Amino acid sequence: MYKIAVFVSGRGSNLKAILDSSQQDGNKIEVVCVVGDKIDCLAFEIAHINSIKTYSVSNVTKENYLAYSELITNLRNLKVDLIVLAGFLKKIPDELIEQFENRIINIHPALLPSFGGKGMYGINVHRAVFEKSVQVAGATIHFVDKIYDNGKIIAQECVNISDVETPEDIAERVLKIEHQILPMVIGKFSENKVVVKNNRVYLLD
Repeated sequence: MYKIAVFVSGRGSNLKAILDSSQQDGNKIEVVCVVGDKIDCLAFEIAHINSIKTYSVSNVTKENYLAYSELITNLRNLKVDLIVLAGFLKKIPDELIEQFENRIINIHPALLPSFGGKGMYGINVHRAVFEKSVQVAGATIHFVDKIYDNGKIIAQECVNISDVETPEDIAERVLKIEHQILPMVIGKFSENKVVVKNNRVYLLD
């Protein structure tokens, strides 16, 4: 069983897509915990329904929150193979990146390297894409390093947005792509079909 930890901040639609895909594929992938940046994260409801452990984590000391050092211990005890950032809005601290080098991925709601960086998340991204009159949007999955949205790109998928009327229209179309591409990439990791060669990332058939 390939074990993943999913980090979330919102309602957890990508978490649900991962769980649905895993069930359809015969449960080769197990979500062993869900980590949020607040106590009342809506995605925790999905985790609880599926009997998945949840942790709230913070960079500063707070009641009922884990420090990242404690979280790292828990992730190791759970034998986590891959950390998946699925709408997690906080920057991952260096200590976690160092402990799980090349084993943390993020899904970004734009075609990196455009529309990435600090503050570029959620509707902020789609608003920027809309205001630039971009004709094609999409989602990017990339490795996480110590700089926002900087890690090597693993996979991208695009969608035509030439006829959209609002940033929310873009968000809706991109989210559908996210729900397809993220489970696919996790599946490739579970099958050891993600290869870095000549400074590029390849997904094997």
